[in-house]
Amino acid sequence: MTLRRALEVALVDTYHQAWRLVVLNVVLGATATVVLLATLAARPAIVLALLLGPIGAAVMHCAVTLAQTEDLRLPELLTGLRVHWRRGFALGALLALAAIGGTVALPFYAKAGTWAWPLAALSLYLLLAFAVFQLALWPMAVFEDERPFREIVTEAARLFVRRPLGFAGLALLLVLVNAVGVVAAIIPFLTLTIAFSFLVSAHYALPKNPAREA
Repeated sequence: MTLRRALEVALVDTYHQAWRLVVLNVVLGATATVVLLATLAARPAIVLALLLGPIGAAVMHCAVTLAQTEDLRLPELLTGLRVHWRRGFALGALLALAAIGGTVALPFYAKAGTWAWPLAALSLYLLLAFAVFQLALWPMAVFEDERPFREIVTEAARLFVRRPLGFAGLALLLVLVNAVGVVAAIIPFLTLTIAFSFLVSAHYALPKNPAREA
């Protein structure tokens, strides 16, 4: 599916399922806010960030379900949490490792002198590429939950390499969409931009359902 077509279909789904997507947005956004506030109050509370993985996987399960079937019921959120919580932890841990590596490498190379600037630029590029890669990894990890996680990571990487400009364009589009959400509502989880981002990535990264197309 092209990026334009993925956006069009996601907009149609959003029109029909808007209030449910708002609920998903609130659940994920509120969880992230609680984790952030707890971490600011007590640094050890950063371990609560691991909860974002399963919650994010549950929301992605709802996005994948909607993308594949054109239908969504809110109980799917609990189903997604029950089915995908282990994989959610794995996805969250992978993100945490990348974030920790980036926060260590970037300041180190930036302060090491002019000789290390190319390494700092390379670290930033790899970190951004890894962030964009999540748009392929998360939908596939949820869609093919029965396959080993290592295989999913490899297949998602192949998809990402085959369509780098498409995923880069998708990432830029979603940054703009969520920026508009911030401007419009101050608190992004009061809109549906985060859930919409999950939905567009599910449409773009996954194969089309022939039954839905028919």
